Amino acid sequence: MDRELVRTVKLATKNHAGVLCRSVVRHLPHIVVVTALLAAPRASWWVRVQWAELAGEMSAPALAVACWLAALTALTYAASRPRAVYLVDLAGYKPPAEHEASRAKTIAHFGRCDRFNDESMAFQKRMLERSGLGEATHFPMSLISLPVDMCLRTAREESHAVIFGAVDEVLRKSAVPAADVGVLIFNTSLLSCTPSFTSLIVNRYKMRPDVVSHNLSGMGCSAGIIAIDLAKRLLQVHANTYALVVSTENITLNAYMGNNRSMLVTNTLFRVGGAAILLSNRRADRRRAKYQLIHTVRTHRGAHDQSFGCVTQEEDDAGEVGVSLSKELMVVAGEALKTNITTLGPLVLPMSEQLRFLATVVLKKVFRADVKAYLPDFKLALDHFCIHAGGRGVLDELEKSLKLSPWHMEPSRMTLYRFGNTSSSSLWYELAYCEAKGRIRKGDRVWQIAFGSGFKCNSAVWKALRTVDSAAIAAGDNPWIKEVDMLPVDVPRVAPIDESSYQLPN
Repeated sequence: MDRELVRTVKLATKNHAGVLCRSVVRHLPHIVVVTALLAAPRASWWVRVQWAELAGEMSAPALAVACWLAALTALTYAASRPRAVYLVDLAGYKPPAEHEASRAKTIAHFGRCDRFNDESMAFQKRMLERSGLGEATHFPMSLISLPVDMCLRTAREESHAVIFGAVDEVLRKSAVPAADVGVLIFNTSLLSCTPSFTSLIVNRYKMRPDVVSHNLSGMGCSAGIIAIDLAKRLLQVHANTYALVVSTENITLNAYMGNNRSMLVTNTLFRVGGAAILLSNRRADRRRAKYQLIHTVRTHRGAHDQSFGCVTQEEDDAGEVGVSLSKELMVVAGEALKTNITTLGPLVLPMSEQLRFLATVVLKKVFRADVKAYLPDFKLALDHFCIHAGGRGVLDELEKSLKLSPWHMEPSRMTLYRFGNTSSSSLWYELAYCEAKGRIRKGDRVWQIAFGSGFKCNSAVWKALRTVDSAAIAAGDNPWIKEVDMLPVDVPRVAPIDESSYQLPN
C-alpha cells in the first residue's frame, strides 16, 4: 500500500479519535445528568435502599472523605478542560498619507538610488505591473526620502511607529489596561534588536514584572499564526488573563539594493504594516469578544531540502543582503498546503467530504484507477477565507486549488492591492476588511492560512461570537473604513505604469 495513503488514513483516524474524545469529555457532565434523569424513575427505590445501607455501614468520617473525593474529582475534571481562547479585538496599523507611494513613485525612487542597473529596473517595473498592488501602498520614509537612509536608527523608527500605533489602538478599543496583560508575544522576521521588541513594549506601556514575553524572529510570513498558537498554549497555563500578540515586519533594512533577480521580487511586494491582537481566556470576556479560536494547525516542511532552501536571506556576489525566492516556491507551497489541510480537514469538514477524499485516494493509490484526487470543498465548513497576501501568483493558485469564488478571494486581493504584502500581519488586514464590509455574522467560521520560510504553512480557524456591525465601526477603528465603499476594484492582470505621472522633487 502507498506510504502516502497509509499516512493520510492514519492521520485522519488520529484526528477523528481526538475530536471524538474531546467531544465526549466536553459533554460528559450533560451525559451523566441526562442518564441520571432517565434512570431516576426506575432506580430511585434501589438508590434509596443502597444509600441507606451504605450510610449505615460507613462511619461519619469515611462518608465525609467519600464526599470530599467526589468533589475533588469534579473539580479536577473542570480544571482539566481546555480553556476557551477569545479574540477580544484587533487593530491594523495604517501609516500616514505621506508614506503612500504610487507604483510610478516607487519606480522613480528605485531609479534615483543609483543601485540598480537598467535590466534590474526593467525587471522590477514588469513585476510591479503584474503584482496586483495598487497606487497607495506604504513605504517607510527611509526608502522614499532623498537620499535613501537605510540604518538601524530609521529601521527602529519604522518599527516603533507600527508597533505603538497598533498597540495603542487595540488597547483603546478593548478598554483593557496594559497592566492586565499577562502574556506578550511579538513577531518580526528580519529585524532583531537588543533590547528586544517585547522589552520595548513592556517599557512603553509599563507592563507588570511577571508578564510572560516571547520575541519571535526569522519565522517568515506565517509567524503570525505561530504567535497565535503559542498564545493559545500559554493561555491554557496562565488563568484569567489577556495575551497581546503583535505582528509586523521591518522594511527599512531589508530592501534589496543589488541586481540578483531572485532577490528583486521582494522589493516589488513588501510594504509597511502591522497588527495587534488581544486574546483572553477570561469567561467574562466571551460576551464582548468577537471570535473564539477553534483550531490551529501548524505544518513544517523543513526536513525537505527543497522546502528549507526556497526562501532564504543571503548575500549576493556584491555583498548586498536580500531575500532570495527560488523558482520552486509555488511547488513547495502546494506541498505544504496539502499536508496542512490533510490535518485540518478531519477537524472541520463534514463526514461526506472526508469520505469522498478517502475514496479517491484508495481508488488512485490501491486500485491504480485513473481518477483525479478529490479536493474537499472547504466552503461547506468555512465561511470566510483570509489567505496570506504573499503575491498575485500565490492567491491565483490558492483560488484554483481550493475552488474559491472571487467573493471569497476579495479580502486577500484587496489587501494586496491596498497594503501590499505586509508579511505576517496581512491576515489581520483581511479579517478587518471582512468586518468593514459587514460580512461577519454570528456563528460564521473564518479560516486564516499563512505561508512562510522554512517552509511552513499554518492555519487558524475562528468562530464569530457576534455579528460585527460595520455601520458602528468608527473611522479610527478599522484601517479600511474610510475607503471600503470604493472597494473592491478590478485589478487587471497587467497594469502598465505611467512613469510620467510622478516627478521626483528637485
